[in-house]
Amino acid sequence: MRRFLRWTAAVAAALLVAGCGGSSGGSGEGKGHKGERSRGTSAAPPSAAASDLPASLTSQRLDWHGCKATGDSPAPSGDWRCATLKVPLDWSEPRGATIGLALIRARATGGSRIGSLLFNFGGPGGSGLEMMPYYANTVAKLRERYDLVSWDPRGVGASEGVRCRGDRQIQAAEDVDATPDTPREEKAFFQDVADFGKGCQQAAGTLLAHVSTTDTARDMDLMRQVLGDPRMHYFGISYGTELGGVYAHLFPKRVGRLILDAVVDPTADTVGQAANQARGFQRALDDYLKSTGQDPAQGTRKIAALLKRIDARPLPTSSGRKLTDSLAVTGIVLPLYSESGWPRLTAALDSAEKGDGSPLLALADGYDERDSSGHYGTTSHSQRVISCLDERERPTLAQTRKRLAEFERISPVFGDFLGWDTAGWCHDWPVPGQYTTPEVSAPGAAPILLVGNTGDPATPYEGARRMADELGKDVGVELTWKGEGHGSYGNGSDCVDSTVNAYLLNGTVPKDGKVCS
Repeated sequence: MRRFLRWTAAVAAALLVAGCGGSSGGSGEGKGHKGERSRGTSAAPPSAAASDLPASLTSQRLDWHGCKATGDSPAPSGDWRCATLKVPLDWSEPRGATIGLALIRARATGGSRIGSLLFNFGGPGGSGLEMMPYYANTVAKLRERYDLVSWDPRGVGASEGVRCRGDRQIQAAEDVDATPDTPREEKAFFQDVADFGKGCQQAAGTLLAHVSTTDTARDMDLMRQVLGDPRMHYFGISYGTELGGVYAHLFPKRVGRLILDAVVDPTADTVGQAANQARGFQRALDDYLKSTGQDPAQGTRKIAALLKRIDARPLPTSSGRKLTDSLAVTGIVLPLYSESGWPRLTAALDSAEKGDGSPLLALADGYDERDSSGHYGTTSHSQRVISCLDERERPTLAQTRKRLAEFERISPVFGDFLGWDTAGWCHDWPVPGQYTTPEVSAPGAAPILLVGNTGDPATPYEGARRMADELGKDVGVELTWKGEGHGSYGNGSDCVDSTVNAYLLNGTVPKDGKVCS
């Protein structure tokens, strides 16, 4: 779930940037996964009831004003306004120190306003301030009756965002082999990830222990209250579905209309999520290979052999940097998020077979938020600090070695990379994780609509059914789309879009198990 769990709109933007040749290389640091569950419980501190919160929080008036530029993104124009919400740094001490969360909003355009509709675009670590204006055209129908609202969660972007490394350090880490084959490479691999954690601790300080999904779910409920909404109406994508499930568990009676699209499997632990993603991306790769007239098994073997050659001898590129096997895997992953990216994958693989790594490197750079000047974004940094506070498991080197053969059996292309990631992602992390798997049971909550895409690589389709089962009887309602890419809403299915719109705008709950082909 980290490196390879993103959100559809951001991936589309990354594909566009990569297609224009505006990037040239990946960080080689954060990897991506999450996996098979031993039933988990949240170890987070107790939640303060709304009545226990000080009036300085519950009665605060938001000062909505014109938005400023965030990171490398220009200030959004038009009707967008921004504000800062105060929340407790530590939810177990709601009268203690506070931090500010950056919010963005565009008011409803129609006369029959329902309330606010909060959006989380995934990651974890995605910036709502950057993504909400970008996504607004996709959800224009919903804006007729909802204020569109998003935010940078704690530890992200304009809300105490964390940068754990500088650009030069990130680029230097490209030389670290993320699939080590020798004791020397293993030592360098674990030293690199430990150093990254130390950089995060130095940058975040006390905040590092207070950026969990549970903390953010509680922030959401205060946000709901300050915005004046009696119920939470929410649209969560990718990791945002896990956040939505945790919110429903903590506040089942405050659930209004919740959409969870590209659903994370809440029954999967760290290793199981990595295995899930290996299956999901291999399934997407198989579909891509079929679309080009290739036999999936033969095509997979060909790509795996290419990666082994790159591992032994990285490919040259027009930028002067080398395409390592880790960057090559990242470059292959990006276009699998959207069927529109498949032609670009064909061209990049053809170039790599001929000895030129430039197109794959450009795709990897698009995913890793590296611009033409060599500056990297911080989504992967925030992703890591949130994930490693959430997850309790810390697989050892010995445990990882035993599992590598199984990961490679699942996917000869992605298995080795994701298998090693289970050991490296939170290695020697400065703070302990909170739970094995998130608790999302929400007895008594209103029906929550879950949208699963059969071709989703990052959050495989099976996760939607498992989330529905965990939410509980009469709560989780599953909608299936037989499509491709990460996410469903706004991706070309009139059936999906009309069903989601009817639920959010009219409260119409579809039959559990409805299928859109």
